[in-house]
Amino acid sequence: MIPKIKSIKPLNNYVLYVVFDDGKKCLYDVNDDMNTINRYKDLKKNCGLFEQVQLDESRTCVFWNDYIDLPSDTIYEYGQEISTENK
Repeated sequence: MIPKIKSIKPLNNYVLYVVFDDGKKCLYDVNDDMNTINRYKDLKKNCGLFEQVQLDESRTCVFWNDYIDLPSDTIYEYGQEISTENK
């Protein structure tokens, strides 16, 4: 099953804070993608583009424009999970 995103928030240093429907919360560092995928470099080149991140209708992908997107399963698998036990 493809994980669905409940909410997404851009943070400093090209990190996304993502909350999934199942309650998992994680931080996803987009810097690695910007260093390896050419089209992601526009997120640094175009001032303010990173902050314009959006969630698609299906809630299974985030995107910035027609060329830069990120599937929810990638974020779910590779994002750094945030523990909520101490909160």
